[in-house]
Amino acid sequence: MENGYFLGLTGFTNSDVFTFVILPCLIFAARVCDVSLGTIRIILMSRGAKILAPILGFFEVMIWLIAIGKVMQNMDNWLCYIAYGGGFAAGNYVGICIEEKLAVGLFIIRVITSSDASALIQALQQEGYGVTSQVADGLSGRVNVLYSVIQRSEIQKVISMVKKFNHKAFYSIEDVRAVSEGIFPYRKTLVRRGLEYLPRIRRKGK
Repeated sequence: MENGYFLGLTGFTNSDVFTFVILPCLIFAARVCDVSLGTIRIILMSRGAKILAPILGFFEVMIWLIAIGKVMQNMDNWLCYIAYGGGFAAGNYVGICIEEKLAVGLFIIRVITSSDASALIQALQQEGYGVTSQVADGLSGRVNVLYSVIQRSEIQKVISMVKKFNHKAFYSIEDVRAVSEGIFPYRKTLVRRGLEYLPRIRRKGK
């Protein structure tokens, strides 16, 4: 019974359907996975993630070894080469999309406006953002320069606030590797909610 099962499995792996359809699809999927992990790993390395980046690197290399091994075993199958290259290209796109969804990291936004910025400063501070402002000399005269370090997930919200108060304001956004101190809006994540709920459980237990 077992011999018949293995013979059937061997026959399936040697069939044209597996060789020219299923195998290239598996190689394509493997490449998408390992390149996506590689893209995220590089981004996390730039953020200083010393623990998560090596873990992703381990799985990235393991998947890559499986994919390249299958290609080397089927060097006469040109579809495997196309699947390998196509998976690499798709993996870069998928990795960037995943990183955008994760929205990790800190950014500094710099706003330069020639109009009064007091209303914008007040609005940002009411939302919990730390804002540093100064008066500077521009080409057309005195301007107000605002600085704020924000989470990546907050970028679009802050840009919308800037455009609301002055749609002609110039702004630039730069990556920040680390900050020693900062003021950020308080967002109740699942972890924070869980920590807040623990004292209630303990009181009920008493």
